This record gives sequence, structure tokens and C-alpha cells, in this order.
Amino acid sequence: MPLYEHVFLARQDISQTQVEGLAKEYAQALEEGGGKVAKTEYWGLKTLAFKIKKNRKAHYSLMNIDASPTAIAEMERRMGLSPDVIRFITVRVEEHETEPSVQMRKSDRDDRRDGDRGGFRGDRGGFRGGDRGGFRGGDRGGGGFRGGGGGGGFRSRDREGGAGEGDKTPRPPRPPRSPDAPADTPSEES
Repeated sequence: MPLYEHVFLARQDISQTQVEGLAKEYAQALEEGGGKVAKTEYWGLKTLAFKIKKNRKAHYSLMNIDASPTAIAEMERRMGLSPDVIRFITVRVEEHETEPSVQMRKSDRDDRRDGDRGGFRGDRGGFRGGDRGGFRGGDRGGGGFRGGGGGGGFRSRDREGGAGEGDKTPRPPRPPRSPDAPADTPSEES
């Protein structure tokens, strides 16, 4: 029989146990049609990119299915009638993944510290600098936004021959506009 991956989204206001009950109900519908569910994963309550049927979040669930197309059609028909299921998709695949899906592995990545990946903090770069540069500088030559490290940056004008921080002269005041001049054109005096 063909292999399928099926993902469905359930309303945000039902519980996780109710979502798992829906997955069991649809697995039973597949078994009635001669198919079987190899694996079921609950991915959790996630924020949607846009509202779907007045829901901002949805419970995501994955099912690896080995069933005939008629059994899949029956399961999808039942999902379409259910008020708790807001979206679903079934995709035919060559083989099922034996390891956890990408969504389940994503939580493993989130458990690691940001410093281990060179994220927003830590001594490996990112926004706080370190040996890889980042926005605060380092030894990459650019110096980042603060102008530290090797040079350049927004604050170190004196290195390029310009005025230093304390040597800036104030801009002269603008002359007053004439009352009858339009707002988007310069006045006659400037």
C-alpha cells in the first residue's frame, strides 16, 4: 500500500488530550479501511502565520500512514466534517522517516545555549562581539557599530582624518521660511 504523511491542525481551545483523541479516532477510521498508522507525533500548540477560522494558534499533529487511497479519502472526509479540525494535508511519500520529525528535533536545538551557536550572546561572536566581530567589534577589521577593535565603525571618525568626537562644530541655524513659500520647497534665502 502507498505511504503517506498527514498533518492536521486542531482548534486552539481544545486540550492536548482531545487532539490525541482525534488522532486515535482518525487512525481507527484508517484501520476500518484496511490501513494502519505507523507513527503519530503531537507537535504542540503553535502560532499560525495568519488567522484561520478565527484561530491565532493551532495544535499540530503528524501521522505516518500506510493505507489505500480510499481509506485516506474517508479519513479526510471525516476531518472535513469535524468542527475541531481547521486544516489538514496529506502527502504521499516514498518511505517514512524512522527518526523523529524535524519539528520534534527542533526542540533539541532550542535546548542548547545560544553561546554554543554564536547567537546573540556568548564569546563566539554574534551581536556582542568576541573573536568573530559582530556589532560591537572584534578583530575582523570592520570594528562593528561601536568602532572598537581594528578600526572603522560609526564612532571612530578621527581615524579617517575627520574630526574627533569632541572636535565637532555645530551646524549653523537655518534661516526662517517665508510665510507664503510652499512647505516642500526651500525658502528664497537659502
